[in-house]
Amino acid sequence: MGLTDYLVIGLFIFIALIILVPVLLFIYLYFKDDRQQQHSILRNFPVLGKVRYFTEHIGPEMRQYLFNADNEGKPFSRKEYQDVVKAGKYKERLIGFGSLRDFEAEGFYIRNTLFPKLTDEMKVDNADKIKTRVYKIDGEGLFTRKEHSEEKLADPYYLKDDDAVVLGEHTCRYPFRVKGQVGQSAMSYGALGEKAIQALSKGLGLAGGTWMNSGEGGLSDHHLAGNPDIIMQIGPDLFGVRKPSGEFSWEEFKKKSEMPQVKAFEIKLAQGAKTRGGHVEGEKVTEEIAKIRLVDVGKTINSPNRFYEFSDVPSMFDWIEELRSVGGKPIGIKIVVGDMDALENMIAYMKESGKGPDFITVDGGEGGTGATYQELADTVGLPIHSALPVVDEMLRQYEIRDRVKLIASGKLITPDKVAIALAMGADLVNIARGMMISVGCIMAQVCHTNTCPAGVATTDKKLQDGLVVDEKMYRVANYIISLREGLYNLAAAAGLDSPTQFKRKHIVHKDELGRVSPVEDLIIAARRTQLQKERKID
Repeated sequence: MGLTDYLVIGLFIFIALIILVPVLLFIYLYFKDDRQQQHSILRNFPVLGKVRYFTEHIGPEMRQYLFNADNEGKPFSRKEYQDVVKAGKYKERLIGFGSLRDFEAEGFYIRNTLFPKLTDEMKVDNADKIKTRVYKIDGEGLFTRKEHSEEKLADPYYLKDDDAVVLGEHTCRYPFRVKGQVGQSAMSYGALGEKAIQALSKGLGLAGGTWMNSGEGGLSDHHLAGNPDIIMQIGPDLFGVRKPSGEFSWEEFKKKSEMPQVKAFEIKLAQGAKTRGGHVEGEKVTEEIAKIRLVDVGKTINSPNRFYEFSDVPSMFDWIEELRSVGGKPIGIKIVVGDMDALENMIAYMKESGKGPDFITVDGGEGGTGATYQELADTVGLPIHSALPVVDEMLRQYEIRDRVKLIASGKLITPDKVAIALAMGADLVNIARGMMISVGCIMAQVCHTNTCPAGVATTDKKLQDGLVVDEKMYRVANYIISLREGLYNLAAAAGLDSPTQFKRKHIVHKDELGRVSPVEDLIIAARRTQLQKERKID
């Protein structure tokens, strides 16, 4: 046979394979699915049923990248996601041709003034520049993007010294002074991998004027890698400050409080996601995790949903007093607001006793970074825009607002959302998922499976190979700096020379009919609804 004959035979075999392989695969799937007993659709329609499951499986990715409009998608829209990525990667927030916001929908707006502040009128400390890296796009095609990173000296947008927010100013031997109003919310090592924690630590340390909350999983060397200021969180399981028997260890607490990086402690109370208590399988309790959390290697941990150290407000305040006395540093509590009566009783006791936390972190019900049950994530706790002004107002009514600082969290990932929270009463703002996006999170929503494809919410070594700490750290720093710069822009537009001056009067709420209401009206309405419910119960 000649070359032509071989080519004809080869072409014939190629065409036969193209036809035969799909036909054989079709027959195999047909009989395989027809015999299985688990799925009724596959038994009745073996092939179409397979198509259904395939499209259902890739649906989230298809919606995120192709079918959702820019302002659609939960928990964050495509636009919100890109806002964080652009701020971190390119330190860029400029847009063209107007906003994509739905101005017909209800929402909060910042009141601008007729005479905004000039740049040189702003109270900002840009004396010490930050040496960071940003990306520049060289060219972009249909399938490619050429870009390079370059060094950049960035303005840090610190608050002036006299505007700095101070936790424990009048109660502690070592108050915590903060020159930026945005920091990282609680995220434990274990929930995030060591590379993500290291990138966040180094980025926050580079940006300065901010803080890193350790999360309830204890304080690890990965948190300390970038030497940032740390707020160490203490959960009911007491990880990192416990005895082998599980009781609170004053010795371990004293050790942590003597660390210069640890600036404050946060006691985690009833949080929506954790009202069930914590659970860590023994196989996940590695030698390193055990050392950090002060637990036994390989032993399953079932954490309580409430502290054993106190059972009511007076005993909790006594414990806080003792912690503050021993450690000398600010002590805060983290809450999700739900029971208004319980909240008011606590604040009333703060007034009566003169005791209480140095700061309260109000976590909106819409918060959450890792794993929880669907019903808890959907319904437990008030959203931040409902909870925050109520807490602020109660503290004012009992005339103790000056004693305690408020930290807000709950999907506040862009400067305008942070500014609105500040106007509603927050002194500082915590961000978790925005920070995760800045180190590469793609919102795959598999944080609870240890299979995060971006190597962020996983301890899998192979998956973490995709996350380069020395690259992502700059994105974290740029994101923080951009948030602070954006806050100053908004303050200037509102006629303020510092974002610390945002008050309720600087924002309004517009409903779907275009009616505008001040925040005070929303607080009055919330209290009126609460009173009506109480009268019905009586």
